[in-house]
Amino acid sequence: MESAQEYYRSHGSMTAPDANASAFRDLPRDLAALCAVVQGVLIHRDIAPWLYSLKLPKERYDLANVRSVREMLTEIRTLDEHPLGAARAPEHRMPCVCRHFATLFASALKEQGVPARVRCGFGAYFNPGRFEDHWVAEYWNSAQGRWILVDAQLDTIQRSTFKPDFDPLDVPRNRFIIAGDAWQMCRAGKANPNLFGLSFINEQGMWWIVQNTIRDLAALNRLEMLPWDVWGMMPESADEITAEMTALLDKVAELTLVGDDALPGICEIYRDDRLRVSKTIFNASLQTKQEIAF
Repeated sequence: MESAQEYYRSHGSMTAPDANASAFRDLPRDLAALCAVVQGVLIHRDIAPWLYSLKLPKERYDLANVRSVREMLTEIRTLDEHPLGAARAPEHRMPCVCRHFATLFASALKEQGVPARVRCGFGAYFNPGRFEDHWVAEYWNSAQGRWILVDAQLDTIQRSTFKPDFDPLDVPRNRFIIAGDAWQMCRAGKANPNLFGLSFINEQGMWWIVQNTIRDLAALNRLEMLPWDVWGMMPESADEITAEMTALLDKVAELTLVGDDALPGICEIYRDDRLRVSKTIFNASLQTKQEIAF
């Protein structure tokens, strides 16, 4: 099997820009500048009214249901025809969520030949004492020989609001908790699962950690789904997490955390129909079933 660096240098169906690849031409290779490009074309739909004084009509709010980078680039161009590197005013940016910032940033890095992937988990830097549902990118730094987490969402306004105590271009792993790590922490009694979720909608718990662990596994298999896409054995809040599910998730969590040598195992366990993204998923945001092309 190809190395992890080779595998994540290539696109999956969600990060591939396809016919829109020319949009990435001439983008900066400097990480901070590339983050600024992403921040200049996207805006978090739930933060927009609060930090940017931007009230979104429903049709634009629902643009966060766009999944692929190819479609994202089309929507970005529809809202503003300037080149991707030209920052837009907030009202001309594509409304989205954290997953889109991470996915677009990872896609741009792949286009530059840099191994990159998207990770699903929880941010410990938005709400003191809480671990909020969040996605970041991760790229291979060949000079340092390690994978580095990058939060491409944190622009100047958000950094001044949330005041992260780290460089968003190198997020510490105790500040962004990968979903499998959250699973292991809570299983070992080292963390309270009721602190993991999304506090502004008052949803949290082990079931949320289970869902994100499965989403992170899919992302490691180059299928970056939406944070509210549901499939396979993902439980709802009232569902029991059975002993059988627990044993399987223990294996998933371990594989998603142990390093590049685990890539064959990550791909192998993902073949399990309880974990693999199905052709039909449930979009919990829109409360509807959807067919997925990948």
